Amino acid sequence: MSSQSETRYVVVAMYHFVGLDDFEDMKPPLLDLCIANSLMGTILLAREGLNGTIAGPRQGIDNLLSYLQADTRFTTLRYKESYTDTLPFRRMKVRLKREIVTMGVPDTDPGELCGERVDAKRWNELLQDPDVLTIDTRNAYECGIGTFENAVSPNTETFREFPKFVDTELDPQKHRKIAMFCTGGIRCEKATNYLMKQGFKEVYHLDGGILKYLETVEKDESLWQGECFVFDDRVAVDENQAPGSYEQCFACRRPVSESDRQSPHYQLGVSCHHCHGKHSADKISGLKERQRQMEMAERRQDQDD
Repeated sequence: MSSQSETRYVVVAMYHFVGLDDFEDMKPPLLDLCIANSLMGTILLAREGLNGTIAGPRQGIDNLLSYLQADTRFTTLRYKESYTDTLPFRRMKVRLKREIVTMGVPDTDPGELCGERVDAKRWNELLQDPDVLTIDTRNAYECGIGTFENAVSPNTETFREFPKFVDTELDPQKHRKIAMFCTGGIRCEKATNYLMKQGFKEVYHLDGGILKYLETVEKDESLWQGECFVFDDRVAVDENQAPGSYEQCFACRRPVSESDRQSPHYQLGVSCHHCHGKHSADKISGLKERQRQMEMAERRQDQDD
């Protein structure tokens, strides 16, 4: 039997803001198509559009993209590809949501008003412009494992906190030029919409996000530092978009480095220094049992291979 590591899978991160009045009806055929093509991952559907990260064989990914782009609403679907030797997801889900990325501000419409998208070359120029304030719109734990030099972190726990950061820390009269970035570009679309509605005039965002930047910029020109957190089993990717050095604490979903794993509070599948002491006894018991079951399944898989 051939092992999974002998197969190279495609990972696609995609999103598109577009009015989908029929988003509930879209779920069943989309889920059936993904399952039929051996795809794994999550797709979010909402009235405001689609967001998802999917992995699977090349042909399956192509079939999904063709299916979506056959709908005229998705002809300009934005997506980025990377590759991995193991599937970074365990199942396929299509979920219905209020927002495809949750900021919690009603009437946010990036299709109506959005900052200026800039490519990687111009992005480097903005990063080195002393008159530009560069903001990492991601959460604190994401910024902590990698970011662009000179970037400011809002120190948010969730994207819902971003509007409060803008309202309390930024001033349209003081911060005349603002450049923002995130993992794949989706959070910045909403973030720039919010800033411009608050009176900020010159607002930029990195087209395609960090992942597109890493894909297109030569190493000797890159201003990226560290690894990039991703929302799948790879946890983080390096500058080559290969799986990075971080693992994920199953209990709190935070990335943990090799040094973090030396902490006495780290127990594989159960806790890390971020969440130690924050879970109930029943929760801990359930986490330990889940880890035991996973280890048994891995041993059976090794025997089958």
